[in-house]
Amino acid sequence: MILLHKKLWIPGPTEVKEDVLMEQAKPLFGHRSKDFTLLYDSVLTQLREFFKTEQHVLVITASGTIFMDIAARNLITNEGKALCCVNGSFSSRMHKAIIDSGKKADRMEIDWGKAVTVEMIKEKLETSNYEAVTFCYNETSTGVKADLKAIGELLKNYPDTLLVVDAVSSMGGDMLLPDEWGTDLVFASTQKCFALPPGLAIGIVSQKALDRAKTVPDKGMYINLEAILGYYDKKKQTPSTPNISLLTAFDYKLKQMLTEGAENIYRRHKEMADYTHEWALKHGFGLFAEEGFRSVTVTTVDNREKNMDIDALNKALAEKGLVIANGYGPFKGKTFRIGHMGDHTLDGLKELLAAIEEIWEL
Repeated sequence: MILLHKKLWIPGPTEVKEDVLMEQAKPLFGHRSKDFTLLYDSVLTQLREFFKTEQHVLVITASGTIFMDIAARNLITNEGKALCCVNGSFSSRMHKAIIDSGKKADRMEIDWGKAVTVEMIKEKLETSNYEAVTFCYNETSTGVKADLKAIGELLKNYPDTLLVVDAVSSMGGDMLLPDEWGTDLVFASTQKCFALPPGLAIGIVSQKALDRAKTVPDKGMYINLEAILGYYDKKKQTPSTPNISLLTAFDYKLKQMLTEGAENIYRRHKEMADYTHEWALKHGFGLFAEEGFRSVTVTTVDNREKNMDIDALNKALAEKGLVIANGYGPFKGKTFRIGHMGDHTLDGLKELLAAIEEIWEL
């Protein structure tokens, strides 16, 4: 069965260019060969260059969610606890991962649509000792962006507390400087701002985080941070069989990203975000994320006042080869989300928004 391709304007997976897709069709080679050593080392080297980091970098064949388990099993001791800042579905998953791993975590609830702030975290750190603080840099369910730089500055005053950041829907699109901002584990996956198919998870790990992991027992096998990074240091390879085809495409895509440049990629995403925000307000919609904390990779439009039919819109958009995302969880129908990330451009965004205007007669 041949399906009509709908251009993905959702918060992931996002569009993948044909030349990137075709890279996956190259012949395979052994994951214990020199060819793989060169490929994997090239991917990690380019990631370090793109993010201007001297921290440890690893790429795992998995969903980005795996790093939630890695954080839980590697960075929190049986005696310690984490502070989990929850302002949406994905930040909630981090808390669940820690609890389900048998570790302790305090859950700080923030209303959906609101941001985690320095003041909130500081108040908690002044009243209790935490081995880690976790939050989403870009909460995909709400379109809320945290001030990661400011929170990183705060955490520098708490050297025993690791900063763990879910950047799944922002890494590679929004600005991210792990060394300068003081992150200890920041992670993402390939199917969003990197504009690749899903299947690889990327992590950037500080030496402080690795040192913590060395003291934590019972880390498991596939998610043992010390073992994964140790294998790379020893052999420049992965402990388990990786997705070689997707790594080949990743290596190719990173070359394109380095050519465009991190700052230019950020500006392109910011331009699309600003245009979408202005469009929504011009047509009488609201913006779900609070002002000053709005994502540059996904816009969540507040539909509660106008109450437009999102499902009907997507059916009509499908006939034009387009798709957006409905609201997430309890906000389905009450909001809708436009993912302007990866290789999308302002010109393409204008075509999408014009199609919505035509369908809804805005």
